[in-house]
Amino acid sequence: MSGQQEGRTHRGRAVVLTVLDSAAASGLLVLAYYQAPLDRPLDRSTAWLFLLALLLFAGVMAVSVRAILRSDQPRLRALRAVGLGLPLLLTVFASTYCTVAGQQPAAFTEPLSRTDGIYFTVTVFATVGFGDIAPVSELARVLVTVQMLVGLIAVGVIAKLVLGAVQVAVARRAEVPGRAEEDRVRLP
Repeated sequence: MSGQQEGRTHRGRAVVLTVLDSAAASGLLVLAYYQAPLDRPLDRSTAWLFLLALLLFAGVMAVSVRAILRSDQPRLRALRAVGLGLPLLLTVFASTYCTVAGQQPAAFTEPLSRTDGIYFTVTVFATVGFGDIAPVSELARVLVTVQMLVGLIAVGVIAKLVLGAVQVAVARRAEVPGRAEEDRVRLP
């Protein structure tokens, strides 16, 4: 096998491993979501858990941006960041909605199972809003509003940070002779 073909094979494997890694992380998050005890009372400790989960998301993204900047393969690191960050954010809100719906059955237009919680979270995040599930109580509306704002920030700021980090890392590698071609990842 020629050196060029070997390099493509190595990059192809790296892409596949990154996709599998992201899928595994997403799968573990969903498994944890379905197994987590979400029958908590709505009190200050629940509010603190929600805020801590949002801080965890922010921390994961901050660590991811640093990893992208230091990586030999910044594009693949960016894929990993998105592959972990978005599912984490979605499961945080889905868990919160299920907790609220469990304690306040009239908080939404219909009862929420865990699958309904994920479905509702994704429709809000994607700004689809089919209207089949809607927040009714003040708490549910506040949480949905927070999710909309965090979603806008996540898409805008995080995309900017992740893509900016990739550009900086790629530019740094291009300054080193012989590295620019080596760092290119061609997706099939």
